[in-house]
Amino acid sequence: QKRIEDSLFKGKVVVIYGARQVGKTTIVKNLQKKYPDSIYLNCDEPDVREALTNASSVEIKSFIGDKKIVFLDEAQRVKNIGLSLKLIMENFPEMQVVATGSSSFELSNQISEPLTGRKYEFLIYPFSIKELSSGQSEADINRSLENRLIFGMYPEVAIKSGEEQKQAIKDITKSYLFKDVLQYQNIKNPEILEKLLQALALQVGNEVSYPELAETINVDKKTVVNYIDILEKAFIIFQLNPFSRNLRNELKKLRKIYFFDNGIRNAL
Repeated sequence: QKRIEDSLFKGKVVVIYGARQVGKTTIVKNLQKKYPDSIYLNCDEPDVREALTNASSVEIKSFIGDKKIVFLDEAQRVKNIGLSLKLIMENFPEMQVVATGSSSFELSNQISEPLTGRKYEFLIYPFSIKELSSGQSEADINRSLENRLIFGMYPEVAIKSGEEQKQAIKDITKSYLFKDVLQYQNIKNPEILEKLLQALALQVGNEVSYPELAETINVDKKTVVNYIDILEKAFIIFQLNPFSRNLRNELKKLRKIYFFDNGIRNAL
């Protein structure tokens, strides 16, 4: 939060990325308390999306008003959000915009070009062991480690236990995968996506071959590459590229794929 605060009013849009449920809205709400002269707009709301989609600077101004800071939550839901943000920057330079997005593919594709060099980006992750272990003894940390490795570190999951914890990670996995990825990319075969995720979950730590994955789930290699790209941009997985002293060898070697959260991997 401090890093985000330090980047405000520097003449750039602040973009906060991260999967749903990692705490983006919590950060935004905390920031809003410090800046009473602000407005919070949830772009999941149809009227907010309509007001900001392909709007002129005059229309945007009448909708937002004279607020010092504008918080746009789930901004990727607004079509051509990049152009709207560019208009705000160019016409109202004294106004600070903070936009959050739970999927970089929508937000990035629509804001990268209009906002090249005009934005600060932050990526919010699930909790780390260090964050959750503040003030705990080493014995307490070790005692809870197995549970955290199994159920992951999403805030909603980490503060619960027992059956509630199991249900929380199942709910996040379901909405996380299907609400964002399927909705925004209009993926026609959710079954293939689920099979691909399960195949990746079962070989975490191993080198990943796209042709082998394609054969396993019975699709072509191009589909696998496309889906993995989408899953990366939805903050579900990330690739670890090979390292070699010979750079040409790096290009030939296979990559490894990991999940941002171990609980998601285990739920799959």
